[in-house]
Amino acid sequence: MTLTQDPEHAAPEQATRGQRRATRIAEAAGGGWGLVLLKIVLLGLILAFAVFAALVLIRTDQWVPAILVVAVALLAVWVYTGRGRLPAKYLMPGLVFLFVFQVFAALYTGYVAFTNYGTGHNADKDSAVNALMLSAQERVPDSAAYELTIVDQLGELSFLVTDPDGDVQLGGEERPLEDVSDAEMKNGKAVGLSGYTTLKFGDIVAQQAKIADMSVPISSDPNDGVLRTPDGSSAYAYTSKLVYDEAAGTMTDTRSGAVYSDIGTGAFTADDGTELKPGWQITVGFDNFTRAFTEESIRDPFLQVLVWTFVFAILSVLTCFALGLFLAIVFNDPRMKSKKYYRVLMILPYAFPGFLSALVWAGMMNQEFGFLNVVLFGGADIPWLTNEWLAKFSIILVNLWLGFPYMFLICTGALQSIPEDVQEAAKVDGASAWQVFRAIKLPLLLVAVAPLLISSFAFNFNNFSLIYMLTGGGPRDITAGVNVGATDILITMVYKVAFVGSTSDYGLASAFSIIIFILVATISVIAFRRTKALEDLN
Repeated sequence: MTLTQDPEHAAPEQATRGQRRATRIAEAAGGGWGLVLLKIVLLGLILAFAVFAALVLIRTDQWVPAILVVAVALLAVWVYTGRGRLPAKYLMPGLVFLFVFQVFAALYTGYVAFTNYGTGHNADKDSAVNALMLSAQERVPDSAAYELTIVDQLGELSFLVTDPDGDVQLGGEERPLEDVSDAEMKNGKAVGLSGYTTLKFGDIVAQQAKIADMSVPISSDPNDGVLRTPDGSSAYAYTSKLVYDEAAGTMTDTRSGAVYSDIGTGAFTADDGTELKPGWQITVGFDNFTRAFTEESIRDPFLQVLVWTFVFAILSVLTCFALGLFLAIVFNDPRMKSKKYYRVLMILPYAFPGFLSALVWAGMMNQEFGFLNVVLFGGADIPWLTNEWLAKFSIILVNLWLGFPYMFLICTGALQSIPEDVQEAAKVDGASAWQVFRAIKLPLLLVAVAPLLISSFAFNFNNFSLIYMLTGGGPRDITAGVNVGATDILITMVYKVAFVGSTSDYGLASAFSIIIFILVATISVIAFRRTKALEDLN
């Protein structure tokens, strides 16, 4: 007897197996619960960081950035917790990094270029007024002693003071004293406050320097003075010898009687031009760009550096390309033996980090004990890096050493891609080797390598590491109004103006950065249009 299975009863069992298999495949593709747990942890960390960053920004009254941070964090949660949205899941990390490291950096550089941001102009006007008042503080003679307790809340120290009348007040740096009513009292002195941790003697000793530097405003009027403490147990009133008149916008020195006015330059200025520092940050329009081209102490060194930057970039590309092409032609000759060994040697300089090679060359070119002077030139005293012209020659030489392997590689590949039948046809027609190279190989080669030559020019235009590691931009031009040397290119000059020396001028440095961007962009556009013409040769 033959038993026949009823398909209506077998179908559910087959479907169940298929569902289980599909579930296993889906779990394997999705990474299972481990990936889900990792996703939850990462999203939690993102939210925690966003909340922390938002609180920090809100404390400094930066509401717009705080809202943006929270919005991006919530968007990330929405994208990665929902089904689908696959393109957004892949694009969002890249877009966030693109905005932070490219768009925001470019926009902020543009903003700073139109301000006087730099040494002495780092903060807003209120902070500058407070700094000036603090710098001229003196203890009030016969100042009453305030009973003091140091309290801490989330790492921020505050003064809990009991004045001679028994009133209790709380304040911190940039937070004027305010009355409190729920302080814990002991023998007529406030010793604790709800929500704050009272510092013990050992804690005060451990943070003695920080507590001694604290200045707590007595009121919102800076002319009322501040409280300071020498020992953490008593506080005394200090007042400034400078008197600030907010309505008139003046700062008066009570010792000399000099009056300094806000004349719109970002600093209080006396009639004789003397400025009180620090000042504050203001928008100056195109003043930084105007200074770069009209102020003699800045214009002359800037133009010298601009010319040398072009010379350095052009010579770097030409010398590296010429040597790389020559070696590529030599190694492309079928009569050349043991090519693979020589090619390995040729690309060795390209294998070492550029900044490390520059440091090695700086040691070899040392005037007193460098390898070149001591060994190759028999103890000669050649100032490779301290003479203006020799330093420039040394930079071109070292950059040739670093750059020719790259050109050698791309020229080798381009030469090997040129059809042999075209060259053979030219030889059959009686063309010499030079004519074949000049009329066939070089034009076809330029079509392939011209975009790379343009990118190499742009790279050398901003070749910061070579200049800074080899010469540091020196020798220094002592006649220049800005910190600049004979071998500085624009990018190293920008770095020095912004970060090197006792004074920094971020506004001027940002203006220089924008000028560099415009120059490189213009040259690149023109060059790419020219290379498009070369493509017609194909």
